[in-house]
Formats: sequence, C-alpha cells, structure tokens
Amino acid sequence: MTAAATVKRTPSVRWALASLSLSMLLSSLGTSIANVGLPTLAQAFNASFQDVQWVVLAYLLAITTLIVSVGRLGDIIGRRRLLLAGIVLFTLASLLCGAAPTLWLLIAARAVQGLGAAIMMALTMAFVGETVPKARTGSAMGLLGTMSAIGTALGPSLGGVLIATLGWQAIFLVNIPFGVLAFFLAYRHLPVDRHVSTADRAGFDTLGTLLLALTLGAYALAMTAGRGSFGPLSLGLLLTAAFGVILFVLAERRAASPLLRLAMFRDPALSASLATSALVSTVMMATLVVGPFYLSRALQLDAALVGFVMSIGPIISALSGVLAGRIVDRWGAPFMVSVGLIAMAAGSVALSVLPTMFSIAGYIVAIAVLTPGYVLFQAANNTAVMMDVQPTQRGVMSGLLNLSRNLGLITGASLMGAVFALASAATDITTASPEAVATGMRITFAIAGVLIVMALAIAVGSRALAIRPSSH
Repeated sequence: MTAAATVKRTPSVRWALASLSLSMLLSSLGTSIANVGLPTLAQAFNASFQDVQWVVLAYLLAITTLIVSVGRLGDIIGRRRLLLAGIVLFTLASLLCGAAPTLWLLIAARAVQGLGAAIMMALTMAFVGETVPKARTGSAMGLLGTMSAIGTALGPSLGGVLIATLGWQAIFLVNIPFGVLAFFLAYRHLPVDRHVSTADRAGFDTLGTLLLALTLGAYALAMTAGRGSFGPLSLGLLLTAAFGVILFVLAERRAASPLLRLAMFRDPALSASLATSALVSTVMMATLVVGPFYLSRALQLDAALVGFVMSIGPIISALSGVLAGRIVDRWGAPFMVSVGLIAMAAGSVALSVLPTMFSIAGYIVAIAVLTPGYVLFQAANNTAVMMDVQPTQRGVMSGLLNLSRNLGLITGASLMGAVFALASAATDITTASPEAVATGMRITFAIAGVLIVMALAIAVGSRALAIRPSSH
C-alpha cells in the first residue's frame, strides 16, 4: 500500500494524468462546441441547416467508426507514439477547420479532427493501467470522466462566447494552444513504449478494420440521417449494418491476428459491461434530447433559463467524478456498478413523476439523483473492465468501452427522440401543446426507467455467472 501511495504522489504520475486529462477534455469539447455554431456557420457559408449539420456528424462518425481500430493499433505499434500522433492530428485539423474557406473543406477537416479525437479517447483510458497503481484505477477513471463532463458542459457556453467576440473560427482555433500543451506533457511524462521485435509484433487486421468501420458508419448514419423517422434510407442503412456484422464475424474467425478476438465476448462480465454502457448512454441522451423541449414547451421557460437548467447535469458530473472514482476504489467496482444503476433507475422514475408534481424544482431534483448515479456507474464500469485487462489488449478494450457509450448516445438521440414524439402524439413536437409534451416526457422516462432496470438485471446476472464456476 505504501509503495502504491508513493507512486501516486510522484510528480511524473501527476503530469502524466494531466496530459491524459487534457486529451480527454479536448476530444469531448470538440463534440459539444460545434453544435452552438451551426446557425452561424449556415449564415457564413450560405448553406442549409441539413448541410451544416455535417460539421457535427463528420466528427461523431469518425470517432464512432474508428475508435476500436485505433485502440488496437495502439496495442500493436505503441500507445505513446500513437497518442502523440493523435494529438498532433487533432491540433493541425483544428487549424484547418479555423482556416477552411468552404463548408465542405471544413467538414473534411472535422472528419480528420474526429480521427485525432478517436485516438485521444481510446488511448487515454488505456494509459491508466501503465501510469497509475492498480488500487487507484477508480480515481483515475473518475478524473477522466470528470474531464469528459467538463468538456461537454463547457462546449455550448465557451462556443457562444467565442463566436460572439471572435467569430466562428475561434471555436476551432481555441484547441491549438491546449493541443500543444497536451503534446508537450504527453511527450515528457508518459511511459515510453516497450520495444517489441517485428517477429513478435501482431499484424494489423485491415479487412476487419474496414468492415467494422463500414458497419458502424452505416448504423450511425441510419440513426442520425432519419432524425427519428425511419424512411427507406434508414432501413437500407440498418440492413447494410446487419449484413456488415455478419461479414465482420466471418472475417474475424479467419484472421490470423483479428481486430477483436470473438472469444472475449464469451466473458459474461465484459459483455455485460458493454451492454449496460450502451443502455445507460441511451437513457442519458434522452435527458439532452427531451429536456430542452420539456423545459421550453411544457414549463414555458425562456432560452436562458433552459440553458441554465440544462447545465446542472454536466456541472454535477464535473463535481462528482473524482469522488465517484474514490468510492469505487474504496468499495469495489462490481458493487458500485449496481449502486450507480439503482440511483439511475430512481432518477429516471423521478423524471417521469416529479416535474409534473413540482414543476422546475421536481426536474432539478430528478436530475440531481440521475446524474451522480450515471457518474458512479461510468467510473465503476470503466474500472471493472480496464483493471484486469491484459497490457496487450488495453487499447482495443478502451476503444470498445468508448464505442459502446457512443453507440448508446447515437441510438438514444434517435430512438428516445422517436419515443418522445410518439408519446406526445404530436405531428410536430416544436408546436405541440404543453400537456402533450408533459405526457411525452412522462412516458419517455418511464421507458428509460425500464431500460435501466434491464441494465441492472444484466449487471447482476453477469456477476452471478462469474461467481458460479468458482463455487464448484
């Protein structure tokens, strides 16, 4: 214990964690800061809202399709050198975004920025096992979760200020000094990659990478292109994704050095962690999709007040992340996964019931229950997966965790948005009556509560399966 404590206090570990935290902050800031600039970009490039949405979509698609592959690449060629390359790529792409003379060049630069962000997201979590003592894994995961929450929360307000004072270019150029700092800290303080001879080095699964990227891209486009309504295009993309899964599984079975070893999904704990992560993210996305409509339409709040209430969740996330990590270290990850899910189930039910009874106060109380539950779940789930993983698999495992979260967010935006519209029984949700919106909110979060209970059943069931063999 004293050795671990000594390691924890060394300045090098602190600076290494600072570089990982900054990488996580920048990649999550990139997701949320562009949303606020879409109206300005539509005006600046004289483009439709559908066209400028690709500024956000290109970034998300690049992360979703490539995050597992870059995690695996880090395992093969060395995580430090790939993370440094990712930071350089993200920083240079930010410069290209700010200097883009046309919308399509901006979208292309955002896709490159998304690739840099995918590398940063996948490898920051993978590095925890190499920089932090095992007993402090939860605290480190909590810190990275906090930085992700701060990036997401900071995006809209920082973006708004930068656009108003310096123009839209500033929302991309602001990354450059922080990218340079992240590169310097990572270069100085992250452990050097162990030298592996060419003979011992695993090959990179190019076919598997391509198939997985196309499959995930088709699914993500199916969920985002239809904006919640499934037309022929969305159905075609979903069928393509389903076909892609079959081809990917066949390719992985034959690959000498597969991108994903399919046998690892037989581990009930890992499969449960990925499934619960996706379900939980689906529910959290519902708060971001449904919340603004409920606050503005049903409670009749003005835009400034809606923005303030919507920022409460990310602020709670930012404040509770490190504490959640310490609780995980103290009480153990599997137990805290269940505690986090129980709090989330209570928060979902509260969101279904309390706002109707107590208006804005009820909404805030419900969010104050749901959000810490989510933060605790994230820290515990990430720790449970990453703590005992083989060093050669850390990158791909971190990529899988990030992917499950991303797929949950994409699915939540589409699916929970569709549930809300259906439950409101309104042809156009933006003109629906306050009563219809309130009904939609109630039904959506009742369903969200059911999804969390399902996640809890999966988590508890996987623990029972994991315990059973050892009792023989």
